[in-house]
Amino acid sequence: MTSTAQMDRQVVEAPKRGLARLNIQVENIASGVVLVGLVIALSLVSPAFLSFSNFLDIARVVAITGIIAAGMTLVIITGGIDLSVGSTVGLVGAVTASLVANSASNSEFVTAFKLPVPLAVLVGLAVGSLIGFVNGLIITKTKIEPFMATLGSMIFVKGLLYLFTGGYPVNFQPMPDDFAFIGQGALLGIPTPVWLFAVVVVALWWISRRTTVGRAIYAIGGNPEAARLSGLKVERTKIMVYTLLGFLAGLAGIILTSRLASATTVNGTGFELIAISGVVIGGTSLVGGRGSVVGSLIGVFTVGVIQNALNLFGASTQVQYVVTGLVLLLAISLDGIARRRRRT
Repeated sequence: MTSTAQMDRQVVEAPKRGLARLNIQVENIASGVVLVGLVIALSLVSPAFLSFSNFLDIARVVAITGIIAAGMTLVIITGGIDLSVGSTVGLVGAVTASLVANSASNSEFVTAFKLPVPLAVLVGLAVGSLIGFVNGLIITKTKIEPFMATLGSMIFVKGLLYLFTGGYPVNFQPMPDDFAFIGQGALLGIPTPVWLFAVVVVALWWISRRTTVGRAIYAIGGNPEAARLSGLKVERTKIMVYTLLGFLAGLAGIILTSRLASATTVNGTGFELIAISGVVIGGTSLVGGRGSVVGSLIGVFTVGVIQNALNLFGASTQVQYVVTGLVLLLAISLDGIARRRRRT
């Protein structure tokens, strides 16, 4: 009897899943058309925009926040959110830099103890993963809303960053070549961060679309209680996606530190807003259960193109924040309208 009921439910739900995937593909195509239209319009306004070097600059910048956005996509699909990723970027960058040879700072925590670059990077990634793991543990075990839990984590991790650095930058004199390659190098003419971003996007796309874990992520976001009753490990899956996001935020922090050749307390500031903007613009629903890594890829490039255009036009940082905020508000509003239409 139970197996018959399960088969009936699968027959009913299969067309729904197919329709949902079709809707996501349509939204991705629409987002891509908007991005292409934006590129064409900006190219007509500013000839400097339409150059290979400028597109490489956009890709290099977008790669860092895009890595975070890819992980944020899975978290938001589960119905969560993580506001601590920007602080994680800063802390992991500082910790990693402090362990790399030739780094120096007035901070008492930056000592003569150094590690080979691969080990220093692994330590940094472990710190990021630990932050994500703790976030997931707090959210699943205490049932605190992800927004409030990660808001607290954001402040706590930022405090750790100030405590670790003492407010002083960690600089290199000079930076080792193998660490510089992470953020400043290139392979076949393509910047290293772009290659890393591509690997992350492909890996997370495959996980979300071709594995049982990916299907569980969507099921949990759609209806956590139904997913639990179906035998899915809801808490374990949520902890996993937050840990993964912490790992990716740490990777972004290491790339940023290498690119800037310095770790400061402002590194990563506002990255959570840019990542969330890209995810929402890419069609991922803030209530969970709906979205795609490919859509977020398009979304972060849309934000990156807008920011690059503002830089070309000489807009100040304050103006860029205003525009990014407006874009995020617009995306959230459109997401709300789309949800109401799907319910009717």
